[in-house]
Amino acid sequence: MKKTLLSLVLAASGLLMAGASFAQTASNDQLYKAFGEKAGLVSLMDDFMVRLLADPRTGPHFKPSNQQRVKEQLVDQLCSLAGGPCVYKGADMKSAHANLDIKKSDFNALVEVLQQSMDAKGIPFRTQNQMLALLAPMHRDTITVR
Repeated sequence: MKKTLLSLVLAASGLLMAGASFAQTASNDQLYKAFGEKAGLVSLMDDFMVRLLADPRTGPHFKPSNQQRVKEQLVDQLCSLAGGPCVYKGADMKSAHANLDIKKSDFNALVEVLQQSMDAKGIPFRTQNQMLALLAPMHRDTITVR
């Protein structure tokens, strides 16, 4: 992998802005509220970054990244995806990952770590699944090694 998994995190959130899934949630802030609004998303992303750094599959890729920036962009992306008032202003995922060697296993590791963080924060399984369903399509633009 040439770049850090920072790109995966950005991918995980950048695609949140795309497609019909976003249009469905943008007018409804129930998912945003279920995640504890912005404060809950900040807390989730704080936990997520700690776990990403500690996980041997993802840690080496995130240690050199600007972790504060990653967290801020993820909060904005998840907030927007979930129907909150935030606006994501980062790059689209396809162009951000075009030259990276991201494998399906890399993407899956990041998702597993996110699930661990959601479990640790007591986010109900159904609510987790709602968010994960919105995130799932991003694999198309994030995984570059087939």
